[in-house]
Amino acid sequence: MIRSIILKSALFLGLIAAPFLTANAQDEGFIYGKLTTIDGKSYTGQMRWGDRGEGYWTDHFNGNKEENDNYRHLTREEKNDLRDEQRRRNSSWGSFTISWGNSSWETTHEFRTEFGNISRIDINRRSEVELTLRNGDRIFVKDGSDDMGGTITILDQELGSMKFNWNRIETIEFMDTPSKLTSRIGDALYGTVEYYGGSITGFVQWDHDERFSTNVLDGDTRDGDMKIEFGNIKSIERDRSGSNVVTKSGRELYLRGSNDVDNSNGGIIVSTDFGRVDIPWKEFKRVEFTNAPNSGKAYSDYEVKKISGTVETTKGETLSGEIIFDLDEEYNFEIIQGEDDNIEYFIPIENIKSFSPRNYDNARIVLKNGKELTLGSGRDVSDENEGVLVFNSSGKPTYVKYENIKQISFN
Repeated sequence: MIRSIILKSALFLGLIAAPFLTANAQDEGFIYGKLTTIDGKSYTGQMRWGDRGEGYWTDHFNGNKEENDNYRHLTREEKNDLRDEQRRRNSSWGSFTISWGNSSWETTHEFRTEFGNISRIDINRRSEVELTLRNGDRIFVKDGSDDMGGTITILDQELGSMKFNWNRIETIEFMDTPSKLTSRIGDALYGTVEYYGGSITGFVQWDHDERFSTNVLDGDTRDGDMKIEFGNIKSIERDRSGSNVVTKSGRELYLRGSNDVDNSNGGIIVSTDFGRVDIPWKEFKRVEFTNAPNSGKAYSDYEVKKISGTVETTKGETLSGEIIFDLDEEYNFEIIQGEDDNIEYFIPIENIKSFSPRNYDNARIVLKNGKELTLGSGRDVSDENEGVLVFNSSGKPTYVKYENIKQISFN
């Protein structure tokens, strides 16, 4: 099946080695803001996370939610049913995920959002932050990813590139990116990715790392080690234990011996108007790079709202109002994750028209752009899902088990 997609993600090569470029196109898709240190000093400019991390508003910030008070809406019987189901499932898998504390319990849930939905990050400690969302709500997020505890690079407009350790940072405040930055990290990678079953056109993130034209593709040839900037590459095609590379000038090379060009490659990430897609190396065939139309979705395009819609149950009930999906996802930016033919999808709920469980392992998703997907292999789209809460106009919640959901139609 052919799927059209657009990805926006950011990566920067080494701080010292990588050159900066003079801006010549729209730059609104790059993360931009003010970083304040624990000494009260502030720096403003384009940002990237870590040494080879996030740098676009569409990149994902993730960790674990510190708490989930939605379980308080469940009756004792409903909590016991969830507990028994978790015990049954985890005993068969050899794991146990329920945390007990006095008389309460809950499952640890992941927090994941595009950076564009965040207004401010207050760093409490190395593995815990307080996020202020675009609508003013606050969420505590802890550990669970390398988005916390590493380094942040900021390209200050006056001072140039600066790198900050996490423990030196007090706050990060995001703001609209200027349409043309004085200097920037590089151009976005963009092109058509062919895989077994289809092709995708959009912004390309290579090996879960390389996102910019200034990043390099490593590999060995018979003549020696090669380091080729992605901005000079026309195409890459998987072949045997390596890859065929064609440069923009027409040179043809066969590279092997590195995770950029062999089966140790982490995969190719792309994103669409409806979310992010991760193509594993074993499914990848070829990519041809072309000029990117722009740098991606701008910060001003984001708006945080609560999820709302209508839930139809298998018992014939129809419930409408605000919805909490999987007992923890309550914002339009929160992501439903699942796989289709080894391709992994990360789709914000705001881009989903309807959601229908098909069986214990799969769900049918109809997107607002008209595309349809059947996804499995994830808690959101299987019987690991803990069900939904629907709040009526008076604020009274009704709990619906996942097995009793016929369809959810999102507003």
